[in-house]
Parts: sequence; C-alpha cells; structure tokens
Amino acid sequence: MAFVNKQSADQSNELAGSGQPIDFDPNDPDTVKVHYDVSGWTIDQRAELSEALANSELPHFWDEEELVVPEIVEDRVDALFERLEEEIGPFAILLSDDAESTEFGLDEWSGDDRTVLTEALVDAEIPYRWDGSTVVVAVEAEHAVDDLLDAIEAGELISTTADDGPAAPEGAISTIFLAADKLAKDPLDAKSRNVLIELHPQLDPKRPPYGLAQRTWAGAVDGVGQIVDHIIAASSGVDSDSDVIGAAQELRSLIRPYV
Repeated sequence: MAFVNKQSADQSNELAGSGQPIDFDPNDPDTVKVHYDVSGWTIDQRAELSEALANSELPHFWDEEELVVPEIVEDRVDALFERLEEEIGPFAILLSDDAESTEFGLDEWSGDDRTVLTEALVDAEIPYRWDGSTVVVAVEAEHAVDDLLDAIEAGELISTTADDGPAAPEGAISTIFLAADKLAKDPLDAKSRNVLIELHPQLDPKRPPYGLAQRTWAGAVDGVGQIVDHIIAASSGVDSDSDVIGAAQELRSLIRPYV
C-alpha cells in the first residue's frame, strides 16, 4: 500500500504516472484526499464521470455528492474534468450558504424567464442558488448578472430548450424528492411508487420548474423514468427491488440541493 503523505512529491508523481495500481483506502486518516463537489451535475453527467474514472483506472470513492480521490492522482483527475467540461458541460455551480452574495428579487418574472436566467447562469458558470423567486449569486458576479437580467427583459435572451409542452406540475421537485427518499429506504412503498408512476407522464424534460436548470430537470425526469421502469420490471421478476433502491438513491442525491 502506498502511503502518499509519507512519500516525497517526486515519488508520488512517479507512482501516479507509472501505470501501477494505486491502493486507496478513503478511511485511512494518513491518506491525503482531494474532494470534488459535483452536486450540480445531472445523473447522466455523473454517469459519464464514473465511466471516465473507471476507464482511466483512477482510484476514487463517492461521499454523497462529492467525488474523493487520493492527492497523487489530482492532476490526472483535473485533466479529466477539463475534458468532460468540453464534452458534456457546462455544469451548474451551486452557491454555498456562507458565500458572500448578492440577491435579485424576481417576483414579477414569469417561470419561463426564470428558466432562461438559470440556463444563462449555468452557461456563464456563475455560482447561484434560488430562494423562492429570489436568485442569489456570488457577489463578484453581480454586474454580469445585471447584464443577463437586462438582456432577458429586453428579449435578447430566450430559452433554447423550452417548447409548447406543459409546465412541470406545481411542487413537482419536492414530490419527486419525497417519493425517491422513501423508495431509497423501502422499495415496496406503494404510495411512493404510485406517485412516480402517475407523475412521470406529466413531466417534460424541456419544461423545468423555475429555479432549476433544464439539464438538472432533464436528469430528474430521466431518474423518475428509470425508477418507474425498475418498478415495472421488478413486478415481473426481471429486475430486483435493489434496482429500485439504487435508482432512487441516485435521484435523491441529484435533487437534494434544490428542495
């Protein structure tokens, strides 16, 4: 086993680039670890990340919405993130509760306009979070957000994903989270199963609730669909209840920051 904190930088770099397997015990207090918060990523984006890590044979483990790797592979993981950013990004950056911030009250805005703003914030890689109809952004991005608001109000920015389909049912994201949370603990919970089965046909991945990025919403809709498929397959013996639990856990992790 390689104890990274006991090696010199040259030794660590040599091991990381040697192609040899790297032993990684995330519970070892002597192992220097690097954390990557991907709470704003969709299920599909996380799946792409997991596949890329596996293909690159990079040691890692998941701690809720954080990816944790040993420090000696940090450079390789950084390079992997840069490649994924080009291929499947940009990714939503959620603003932490204790970050210095500026608030914009948008009570008079329609849900569609808020959706356009959310998409623009993601595309511009501006950290943000929604508190009701108020958007909270990183203070250093205040002027950039002012420009985005002006552009949306002038009709210069429109959604590239919205269509004429029905809007998401009121409270859909909370309903989905509660059902997923229960199924993650009890895959046979009949009420939660029925809620998702009945709700799924009403969900349009291109029509997110305001305050939620379209990419994240599309991932949530896909997650609901996966759970429904597993429920149906499990009832006929094709899938097991553990498949329902796994899909519910992934969906719950995806939307936890938004409820």
